[in-house]
Amino acid sequence: MTRSQPDSPDARNDGERAHVVGIDPGLNRTGYAVMSRPDGKLVLHEAGVVRSTSGRSLAERVAEIGNGLVEVLAEYRPEVLAIEQVFSLTRNPKSALLMAHARGAILMTAVDGGARVVHYTPTQIKKLLTGSGKADKDQVGRVVQAELGLDAPPSPHDVSDACAVAICHLHSHQDSGRRLSA
Repeated sequence: MTRSQPDSPDARNDGERAHVVGIDPGLNRTGYAVMSRPDGKLVLHEAGVVRSTSGRSLAERVAEIGNGLVEVLAEYRPEVLAIEQVFSLTRNPKSALLMAHARGAILMTAVDGGARVVHYTPTQIKKLLTGSGKADKDQVGRVVQAELGLDAPPSPHDVSDACAVAICHLHSHQDSGRRLSA
């Protein structure tokens, strides 16, 4: 698992701030971003990628994704886990089914960790962030960079997309700077 922690003295959920974990699910790499919005300002506490080991069985890879996220959820105790929905089964059925396995592990981990799960389509996320549901990954990355005041867009795209999911949720729920009810 690759973790990065931007400097933030208030990284842990102390009950005063509601943390949201944004997830860009994938079987090879699952991007995550832990954010909050105290006083109306977006704060990125941590972002990274949980990787599964190529060549291992599907069950082992799904377990690696779930176990990697258990660490993050235990550390931050988020109120909400916002996750991107699976894309079209008709265009990429094998990819969608493999991603669905990873999503299952992620959803179970979230529920076991006490987080409420909220789903967003890629089009919803892109439209809210960029104004266009057809924005490409670079456009989304630049908006994430601007929203979070970063020097560069988060990398890899899995992390940028996870940040976008969290930002989408925080902008969609004006009460997200306070403790959320389940």
